[in-house]
Amino acid sequence: MAGLYWGGMVEDNDNLESLGPSRIPDRRANGGASRYLRQGDTPLNLAGRVLRSRWRALTERFSRDFMRRTLRIGVSARIFHPEPGSIGLRSKNLQYLEESIAQWVMSRDVLVFMVPTVNTNGLLHPSNITMRHYARHLDGLVLQGGADVSPMTYAEAPTRPEWNGDRARDLYELELLHEFVDAGKPVLGICRGCQLINVAFGGTLYQDVATDVPESQLHVHDDYDAHRHAIVFPQGSSLGKMFPNLKRPVVNSIHHQAVKDLGRDIHVEAMSDPDGIVEAIRYQRAPFVMGLQWHPEFHRAKGTELLDCTPVLDEFLRAARETRL
Repeated sequence: MAGLYWGGMVEDNDNLESLGPSRIPDRRANGGASRYLRQGDTPLNLAGRVLRSRWRALTERFSRDFMRRTLRIGVSARIFHPEPGSIGLRSKNLQYLEESIAQWVMSRDVLVFMVPTVNTNGLLHPSNITMRHYARHLDGLVLQGGADVSPMTYAEAPTRPEWNGDRARDLYELELLHEFVDAGKPVLGICRGCQLINVAFGGTLYQDVATDVPESQLHVHDDYDAHRHAIVFPQGSSLGKMFPNLKRPVVNSIHHQAVKDLGRDIHVEAMSDPDGIVEAIRYQRAPFVMGLQWHPEFHRAKGTELLDCTPVLDEFLRAARETRL
């Protein structure tokens, strides 16, 4: 009698059938199809389930990689203009990044890139790269502090020669700011950056707080970044919501200019106490465009009594993550 070979043993077909249907592989059921296939399944149904399964796997992987990708934050450059009569490095145009602001932003594990000025029409090394390219490929922008905003940028004449400001840097940063806003990317302005945001939307500045508002307290001092004062948050301020338990936090104060007339759709986020000088602003027609008159990057090194601005940095980076393409 014919038999089957199983793992080195020969069995009769009669004995094999005696095991019962549950023990015998059924190669004839469903026209030879495997039992794990659904009743009445078709190749089209199976292909649809396979494609849906692979799509879910791809989207899950994309979402995971998307969230894990390190944020890329641009920081505007400070500009050193050549000094007359100098030689060597001081005879060149220099663009640089202050270490403190870079380290503060990088403390949240993001990549920082200094954004240089772009020469698109000059005779020396013209480029096809524009500020729009930076706004497209970076996730957010920080406008760092530095030289005065030129009064000419908000249609005024300097009242003193030393308050001419840096018109060249104004034009560069205004273009950079508007490209990031148009791209829907968040912007955080520090000190000069706060003032520039206000001017960008039609606002003006006090050219010198001590001169223009003589009853004000000191906002700049020989102590530089060690100088400080209290601030208050007006009703409805988003900064007030970030710091609900702080009524009069203390910040450093290193500015002789300040916001005067508010620009379009600019709201006050904080004021110095008791003189009411604007210390923080926010542009309302964008996901996140905020300016801080103080320097949060100096706070941790200057004592625990200064306001910890990590929540501001986190909201800025959260907006950068949410508005990423």
